[in-house]
Amino acid sequence: MRPSVPRAGAWIDNRGMARSSAVPEVAAGGERALRVVLADDDVLLREGLASLLERSGFEVVGQAGNGVELLALVRSARPELAVIDIRMPPGQATEGLQAARVIRAELPGTAIIVLSAHVEVEEAMELLAGGERTGYLLKSRVTDVAEFIETVERIAAGASVVDSSLVSELIRARRRRDPLDALSPREREVLALMAQGASNAGIARQIFVTEGTVEKHVRSILTKLDLPESDTEHRRVLAVLRFLGAD
Repeated sequence: MRPSVPRAGAWIDNRGMARSSAVPEVAAGGERALRVVLADDDVLLREGLASLLERSGFEVVGQAGNGVELLALVRSARPELAVIDIRMPPGQATEGLQAARVIRAELPGTAIIVLSAHVEVEEAMELLAGGERTGYLLKSRVTDVAEFIETVERIAAGASVVDSSLVSELIRARRRRDPLDALSPREREVLALMAQGASNAGIARQIFVTEGTVEKHVRSILTKLDLPESDTEHRRVLAVLRFLGAD
């Protein structure tokens, strides 16, 4: 059998596999597909995730197996989104998180989703402190395809999303005085949904009120948490961090 020859315009990734042309793909409806890079040393998981994203209308422009490869790929491809395993070679510690910090510093417009097999509280809080277009998800979330794709789209659009398991863990682990004593039960409910990445419209649907009512609750929450308007800080993210006990 003759060895396969990449088609014109294709490029070869670091595993010798032909990848898509540099010409952007076009999603249904004529819009350019969101360009994504993936980083995970588990090849099977990475390929499965790539297939899932491509079937859902994303353009996977490259894959990496470690932090060094990831940074080189992101710098050259300039994707709109990077999906990163928190633990990668060589140390299997927090190489993915370290790479995410560099990406956020060099390419602040790139959305970042960090995937983890377990709840890593400190690492997640550090990531989320970076502001919008950020997500921390457990790998088990990927099994719910519709929910995962919806979450990816929301993060790429500017939301910050915390896995609900992490929210629960942080609530259980909090030992000091609750900084949210000033909030009403309804405001706490709204803030908890904010922490899970829900938009005002999404919160309104879940608690059966109007979006305008949710906006009033959000304004009240920000005021009670002493988070004045700022040109440099994302108040909604700061409120979520306060809720998670990381102020």
